[in-house]
Amino acid sequence: MQKKTENRIIVEHVYKNFNIYFDKANSIKEKMLFWNRNKKETREVLKDINLTIKNGEAVALIGINGSGKSTLLKLMTKIIYPTKGKITVNGRLTSLLELGAGFHQDFSGRENIYFNASIFGLTKKQIDERLDQIIEFSELQDFIDNPVRTYSSGMFMRLAFAVAINVDADILLVDEILSVGDAHFQEKCINKMKELKEQGTTMVFVTHNLGSAKELCDRAIWLNKGEIQLDGKTDKVIDKYIEETK
Repeated sequence: MQKKTENRIIVEHVYKNFNIYFDKANSIKEKMLFWNRNKKETREVLKDINLTIKNGEAVALIGINGSGKSTLLKLMTKIIYPTKGKITVNGRLTSLLELGAGFHQDFSGRENIYFNASIFGLTKKQIDERLDQIIEFSELQDFIDNPVRTYSSGMFMRLAFAVAINVDADILLVDEILSVGDAHFQEKCINKMKELKEQGTTMVFVTHNLGSAKELCDRAIWLNKGEIQLDGKTDKVIDKYIEETK
């Protein structure tokens, strides 16, 4: 049994670099003829990030595009790994990052529920027990047996969110995905996240919707050029962010 006071996510001195290649030679012939083509540039996306997210906290990551928000979220999920530093995650984690991630295009929505939920650690019996509520929340009853390649981006989001909230995760990570789809379902998702927060789920929420961040999160972290510019109460951080990015 995990303690209520436990730190869910600990990020210690994390750096993340990406190599950007220019005029990359692909074939052996090109490599021999154009040996000087493989020029690359190393870009430092995150620089010495240190933060701790406690059990039950709802945290918004804000900042302009390219500030490192999505990269930090992917590091927390272990989709990618730090160049330097360490990230510790305590508890079962579920994430909503890129649309379609974790879904098989040729499977139906129903089949993808089983496929996706099993990735998050649920047994077939557990998925059987939650199947109806997942479908009901997604509002995709008429399309659930169609291949997901026929789904719109909004339908993808509905299915992904419905699965993610039903796997009994300790930690929910959400990247800008909630901006996809209609206002009705976005509001439904925000209300569900509020409910999960009240139940003690830890959430990290990347968003450009500052109104949603204020409504949902009690803490905000402003990333600027790969560094933490400000970390504190949501209203204070967002007000400062708006003031300095006008």
